[in-house]
Amino acid sequence: MLESFMITFREGLEALLIVGVILGYLVQTNRVYVNKYVYAGVGLGILGSLLAAVTLNILAIEFEGRNEALFEGVVMLLAALVLTSMIIWMLKESSNISANIRKNVDSKTEYGLMGLAFVSVFREGIETVLFMGAAAMNTETSTVLYGGLLGLAASVVIAYLVFKSSYHLDLGMFFNLTSVFLILFAAGLTAHGIHELQEAALIPVFNEHLWDINHILSEDGIAGSLLKSLFGYNGNPSLLEVVSYIGYYVALGIGIKGLNSKSKTGTVQTT
Repeated sequence: MLESFMITFREGLEALLIVGVILGYLVQTNRVYVNKYVYAGVGLGILGSLLAAVTLNILAIEFEGRNEALFEGVVMLLAALVLTSMIIWMLKESSNISANIRKNVDSKTEYGLMGLAFVSVFREGIETVLFMGAAAMNTETSTVLYGGLLGLAASVVIAYLVFKSSYHLDLGMFFNLTSVFLILFAAGLTAHGIHELQEAALIPVFNEHLWDINHILSEDGIAGSLLKSLFGYNGNPSLLEVVSYIGYYVALGIGIKGLNSKSKTGTVQTT
């Protein structure tokens, strides 16, 4: 439940804050007459996300046995890829995300604003669909659903408080802090995706159980099941699972380091 709560809370709050910044800036620039286009974009984004969720659910029902393991592995790895690209983008934009949103608003026509709102909501919706689908493969569907609904409700409350009070939320700080959780989640998805592809006999196993500590921290226990649902914990992982888990952090670290180097180079050239 905590996993799905964090997913929908983070994604829901991100979408609400971005749309809130757009609407707030339209008020500041006396362009409230185009709010209806923003609302239309939000509605289309939600509709598109729901259609994607239904499609993913239908596909999941159709698979059994080896094909089910293959489907789950592909979905988990795809979710990890999308999540990682979002994390890198957010780390790049976090320092001036509000300014970038306002800049986009200034350059858009009415239908352009509709498109901007649609993309903002649909992107978060697709990410939520993928992450919730991956989470449901490790946990009971009802638990994932309840956690997801609670996360959405919490995101609505926090977003309302942010825009209806004098409290100022540092978007950059928020996205950086939640990205730490999402990085751990993505690493677990990567390792678990590899596990499922091994179950489907698509990739070799090599060493089936590199170690076994289930007698110390069982996957079926309270702590173990929580770690499994949140971060892909496996008490007896294969060699490739461990390599993929560690390799994910190495690859992400290299990507972030390259991003920082590029950012510093651009700053030097600008100055």
